[in-house]
Amino acid sequence: MVMAKPLRVLIADDHPPTRDDVRRAIEGDQRLDVCASAADAAEAVQAAVRERPDICLLDIRMPGSGLAAAWEIKARLPKAKIVMLTVSDEDNDLFAALRAGADGYLLKTMNLRRLPDALAGVCSGEAAIQRTLVARVLERFRGREPRWRHPAGGGTAEQRLTSREWEVLELVAQGRSTAEIARRLVLSASAVRVHIAAIVRKLDVNDRSAAAELFRRSGT
Repeated sequence: MVMAKPLRVLIADDHPPTRDDVRRAIEGDQRLDVCASAADAAEAVQAAVRERPDICLLDIRMPGSGLAAAWEIKARLPKAKIVMLTVSDEDNDLFAALRAGADGYLLKTMNLRRLPDALAGVCSGEAAIQRTLVARVLERFRGREPRWRHPAGGGTAEQRLTSREWEVLELVAQGRSTAEIARRLVLSASAVRVHIAAIVRKLDVNDRSAAAELFRRSGT
C-alpha cells in the first residue's frame, strides 16, 4: 500500500516558543510535514510562494498582520488552505479572517495534540473552527444577512451583488467611510470605491447613500 505524501505546512508566528510547540505537534504526526516557518507577514508570504504549502498556519496578530498575509497568500495560492492560530476570540478578528479566505480559526488555548486532526480535516474539506466560535458564526449569518439577495425586479446574474459587494454595502449602511471600510476589509481605498460604484450601478440608485438606505429598508 502506497502511503500518501504528507501535507506540507507553513507555520507563521512571531513567538519562537509557540512556533516550536506547533512544530513538535505537527511533526509528531506522519500525515503532516513542516516545510517552512516565518516570524512576520512578509516572510510568511515569501515562504508560501516559494514552498507552495498545502496549509498555512498563521498568527493573526504577528507583525505585518496575519490577515494581510492571508489575503495575499489566498490570492497567489488559491488552493492553499489558510488556518489562523491566535489568542484572539474577538468577533472582529474571527470574521475578518473568514473574509480573508481562512478555512479555519483556532485558538492557542486549544490542546495542540488535536491540531494535526484539525489541519488534516481542513484538507479533507472540513472547517477548522473552535467549537466555542461556531455559534457566533451561525448567529452572524442568521442575524445580519439581508433578507433580500437580489436587486428589485430579480435582475440577471450580472446585476446580482457579489459576496464582497454585500460586505461593502453592509459597512456603507453602517455609516462607515471609504477609509474605514478599506481598513476593515483589508482593501485599498480605490478597490472600495470600485465596489461601491458597482453596487450603485447594480441597484440602479443614484449614490452610496441611496444604496445604504435601500439596504437598511430591506432588513426591516
